[in-house]
Amino acid sequence: MDTTIAPPIYLALLPVACMALAIPLAYNPKQPAPKLWQRFTGLVGLGLVLAIATLVWQLLLSGLSGAPAGSAVTPLPWLAVTPLGAGVAVLVQFLGTVIAAFSSRYLEGEANQPRFVRSLAGVLLAVHLLLLANHWLVLIAAWGLIGVALERLLCFYPDRPLALLAAHKKYMADRVADVLLIAAALLAWSVVGSGSFSDLWQFIATQESSLSLQLSAVCLALAVVLRTALLPVHGWLTQVMEAPTPVSALLHAGVVNLGGFILIRFAPLLECAPVARWLLVGFGLTTAVLAGLVMLTRITIKVRLAWSTMSQMGFMVLECGLGLYTLAALHLMGHSLYKAHAFLSSSCAVRDTRAQMLRGPARYVASSLIAAPAIAWLVIALLQNATSATQWPWWWSGVLALAWSPMLWQATTSGGAYWRLRLSGIALVAGLTVLALLAHQVPTFLGLSAHAADAPLHAAGWLALLGMAGMYACLVQLQLRPQKLSLLRRWSYAGFYVDELYTRITLEHWPARWGKTSRATPASTTTVAAQ
Repeated sequence: MDTTIAPPIYLALLPVACMALAIPLAYNPKQPAPKLWQRFTGLVGLGLVLAIATLVWQLLLSGLSGAPAGSAVTPLPWLAVTPLGAGVAVLVQFLGTVIAAFSSRYLEGEANQPRFVRSLAGVLLAVHLLLLANHWLVLIAAWGLIGVALERLLCFYPDRPLALLAAHKKYMADRVADVLLIAAALLAWSVVGSGSFSDLWQFIATQESSLSLQLSAVCLALAVVLRTALLPVHGWLTQVMEAPTPVSALLHAGVVNLGGFILIRFAPLLECAPVARWLLVGFGLTTAVLAGLVMLTRITIKVRLAWSTMSQMGFMVLECGLGLYTLAALHLMGHSLYKAHAFLSSSCAVRDTRAQMLRGPARYVASSLIAAPAIAWLVIALLQNATSATQWPWWWSGVLALAWSPMLWQATTSGGAYWRLRLSGIALVAGLTVLALLAHQVPTFLGLSAHAADAPLHAAGWLALLGMAGMYACLVQLQLRPQKLSLLRRWSYAGFYVDELYTRITLEHWPARWGKTSRATPASTTTVAAQ
């Protein structure tokens, strides 16, 4: 079969067309809100069906042509369909469908529902274009359009100062990221002689890495750090809680994750620049550890989820920097589904908190806290060795063991159920390990490894393991002697004062009217940002 005659690119553009049609529908002033939502959810659902058809068709064409499933076959040189992009497109359109249905009830009675629909359709449209981008210009334009459309959602309530402040801080971070992305494009373009990603991958595969390509990778890595809300430009992600809950779900589950997709897409370029990979490891590990500690001190459910997102984005960037692209792709998918559900079900937080208060605070046996990482690592190692091939480096098994160790903690009130709970914890760790080993084969089956083969950075693996061990030691200390970490708790609750510094610098150099009557001053910045 000649795949150049019937490529899936035209089918992949149909979800973009559906979202484009939704925008003018929301400009009809005489249209009642229920009718608007009915038409919009219909278009979003149709886009989901078309996105699924695109993924299936792309895989079938790759199989019939005999080409690697990870290769992009398209007659439009600036656009391309890849299994990873098509899979993420299905995920994003699914989330868009759920969020649209949720928003139709959540925003009932609001005056600006048409503007919400237009902005949501604009975000989904731009995300699809980014996932199809096979040229620097398309990538830059799509990522910029996402920021513009998302800003209107973040400022859905224009009378809330913190929402305006958060949008301004995000706007400034995005503009710096745009400059870095343009610089990355110019540097790579000057070497390759083309802005096409396909030409870039071919050049990297056949030519020696140059200084310009290494600088391009560094600029790209820094742009992703800014767009993904890692420390120190993370503050806006906690302050956008002023926006409606569906906006938070869309942002945390479908937009911030795009940084991980870009890094996986540009894996060949990152392999040319060890400095870029070390930058990703440094920013990712720092954000994962610090944001995870801050999350433990927060009470507000949506703010806790925001800090959780920062920590997860840190892990995702860390995985890309370590060269574990398969795990990063799985992490992207899993985090999107989890975080969308967490935000959309956040109204149940009061009920869950009351149920937890009835059980009282849990206290754990010290020996179980200390032995849990070793037991978890032994279970992971045994199951990994039982497979035909090693799926990930040993130091990442240590990271997973530390992450899954709390499932092996034993409460002091367990009594006669001690061994039953211990065995159930081991079974959970074993089940997660088997699930991870099986899921690890999915990207290989889809052909992701043909483009972004794992390339572990073993020197940085030690650093990641030590960082996670330090975080686990803090968790153990909080369980056994929390009074010893009172100073750390205060600093963690304050977010280590990083956002205050970033907010002050932003408003000093790029002031903006974020309140009703007055322009923010450096003296008032800290007070407002800490609210």
